[in-house]
Amino acid sequence: MFGSSKSMDNTLFQLKFCSKQLDKLSKKAEKEQKKEEAQIKKALVKGDVERAKIYAENAVRKKNESLNYLRMSSKVDATSSRVQTAVTMKGVAKNMESVVKALDKAINSSDLEKISQVMDKFESQFED
Repeated sequence: MFGSSKSMDNTLFQLKFCSKQLDKLSKKAEKEQKKEEAQIKKALVKGDVERAKIYAENAVRKKNESLNYLRMSSKVDATSSRVQTAVTMKGVAKNMESVVKALDKAINSSDLEKISQVMDKFESQFED
């Protein structure tokens, strides 16, 4: 799916950055919606119903825009989590590969102390 570890880390960074940008855009659209709602009230107080309708349409549009940005942010964040899991699993797989090789050597030499040391190292890697 992805090439090197650097490209996966870069992809992860880009996804997190994109998620934050979309979240900010959502909040900005929400502020604009509230501003339009305030203008609706002002227009209604003045008795200008036509203007209030236009502000109401704008407010609805901004609310939908905010929700769409929030939805996209959530999807990007979910993808980011999947990539993070892939990066972590790749690291675990590399650690396990080295431990298996070391265990194989230790078992072939039939040295119980060496086997015990390799298993302790393996356990400590998973605790970290």
